[in-house]
Amino acid sequence: MDNADFFMGLAQQALWITALAAAPILLPALIAGLIIGMVQAATSVNEQTLSFIPKILVVGAMLALFGGSIMVLIADFTREIFDRIPDLLQ
Repeated sequence: MDNADFFMGLAQQALWITALAAAPILLPALIAGLIIGMVQAATSVNEQTLSFIPKILVVGAMLALFGGSIMVLIADFTREIFDRIPDLLQ
């Protein structure tokens, strides 16, 4: 395998792993922000902490739920990178 193909595949896989690791945290925070924004627009309450605190709680809950699986995903990717280093040196 050509080194350029190896690194392009590695970069593509790293972007995919990044998206998989970030999505369970960012998507619920986005949904919570949209819901809170709609409530604030409907009630004309423009308090900044009203939108910040629930998003922090949602992010914390998602990290508690999915943190372990995200760490396993990143650890497996790192282990795979280290396992592929000898193939690169041949």
